[in-house]
Amino acid sequence: MTSDLRPPFGNFEVVHLALEAGDLLSPPVADALKNWDAREAAESVLYVDTDPDKADTAVFCETYDAPLDASANCVVVAAKRGGETALAACLGLAHTRIDVNKAVRKHLGARKVSFAAMDTAVAETGMEYGGITPIGLPGAWPLLIDEAVAAASYVLIGSGRRRGKLILPGSALAQLPGAEVLPDLCTTAP
Repeated sequence: MTSDLRPPFGNFEVVHLALEAGDLLSPPVADALKNWDAREAAESVLYVDTDPDKADTAVFCETYDAPLDASANCVVVAAKRGGETALAACLGLAHTRIDVNKAVRKHLGARKVSFAAMDTAVAETGMEYGGITPIGLPGAWPLLIDEAVAAASYVLIGSGRRRGKLILPGSALAQLPGAEVLPDLCTTAP
């Protein structure tokens, strides 16, 4: 571990304040942290170094002793209405499923919502697939956060790259630009 920083959970050898680890983050994430108006929230974010080959949620949680119910996944969705397509991001706990067909579609007022193509998500966010995170998303995008994520003491999210993760209070995520906390955004995964 770096200095005396200790994450609230997990077994990570290298831990940094994310604001001091800008070169380890994707450029949009580093820039967003540096310029986040909610300074206390930005200062609460930890960066933990991890193996990119173990970035997938189930493998990650087992390898690093991170609880599944403290891990959140960020997905990019494409909402279609009237011949127009708009992108948005959704954040839900890893042991749940984002209700794209009902909750997301209804909230965005879309005729149809689907997961965005990988190439689109990567190009539009400037982040690596498997590391897309709600910090540093394009400013015009809605960010829909399940209320269980915002209520969590701490949540593990991507860093914008497959290597490394971020840990921060769930309440800090609700302070991100464009964030909307929604009840019932997610359903329990079977």
